[in-house]
Amino acid sequence: MNFKKLAFRIQQTNEFLQQNAVKAINIHITLRNWLTGFYIVEFEQNGSDRAEYGSKLLENLSKNIRIKGLSAPELSRCRQFYYAYPEILGLITQKFKTMLPVDFLEDVMLENNSNQILGLPTQEFQSANNEVDTEFISSVFQSVSYTHFTELIKIEDPSKRRFYELIILKTQPTVKELKRQIDTLTYERVGLSENHRDSMEEVMKKINPQQTTDLIKSHYFFEFLNIGQAHLIEESELEQALIRHLQQFITELGNGFCFEARQKHLLFGDEYYFVDLVFYHRILKCHVLIDLKTETAKHEHIGQLKSYLNYYKKNIQETNDNPPVGILLVTNQNKAMVEYAIADSDLDIFVSKYQLQLPDKSKLEAFINRELKNI
Repeated sequence: MNFKKLAFRIQQTNEFLQQNAVKAINIHITLRNWLTGFYIVEFEQNGSDRAEYGSKLLENLSKNIRIKGLSAPELSRCRQFYYAYPEILGLITQKFKTMLPVDFLEDVMLENNSNQILGLPTQEFQSANNEVDTEFISSVFQSVSYTHFTELIKIEDPSKRRFYELIILKTQPTVKELKRQIDTLTYERVGLSENHRDSMEEVMKKINPQQTTDLIKSHYFFEFLNIGQAHLIEESELEQALIRHLQQFITELGNGFCFEARQKHLLFGDEYYFVDLVFYHRILKCHVLIDLKTETAKHEHIGQLKSYLNYYKKNIQETNDNPPVGILLVTNQNKAMVEYAIADSDLDIFVSKYQLQLPDKSKLEAFINRELKNI
């Protein structure tokens, strides 16, 4: 062995084990979320007190379990995941039973060869199980990240979903690339082509595979491990520096600001959006959402911030809280603009109180201009 070979071996070993660690975590995330959907469906169909919760089941469940990453919309997605892939249960009980809690196995693995599946009638399960290639679904389960699954479960047509599963197994695309393939109707275009094989090969050649680092950036990965997400979102260095300094700047202003979250993600339907900074103001008794854009102000920026405020009103705001407030900071690196999206209110006194307690617009503009000169 020489020095070059020594360095190569260490690098190769590190990369191999890193990939396996990420793969193991993704399998556990997928398993946790599928089982969560399984448990919810079982309760909805057979729970002794299910009538007490009705349409509020997921909201109540989310508040009760208090697990990071399992909000009511996410629980709904877990349920959708179970319905899209019921055959995973047979796979779990055959190949991954050592990863499961013992009581789960006692409840499910059962009297007639694991065919009586909770939440899914026996005949339906047998039919679905006969149609699926066990080895193929095993490869999908072990190779596809849950983030990819969140795109696959939106596809209702099983054949179409199988097509994109195949693309994932063969090319390992990023989630962004997978969405692009779905949005550009790759399945339909290949189906309409004269030579399916050549068309498929042409598609696969154009797909850039994801790297291990892409997987690590998944918010599911961060939430499952309960670690910080400071570098989760790919931003420009300028924006990252501004957010980092702005957090300290706002906190130093005092006036009751309590830092709560950075890059807080919100789930709207099937898409995630991120609020740069979230504070809670103990005097105003409301959340303050700050969104920063390193470009000139656009109409959609204000609309997006107002969507965040409406989300907080509906899902986060407590009974005794006042409506949330949004602050939009926009810069095109030549000038700064600050826009307050003060929550709608018929009581002028609240609006006046907000304006009195929040940072002065001129101070925020001065901060941005100062920071831009230093970066």
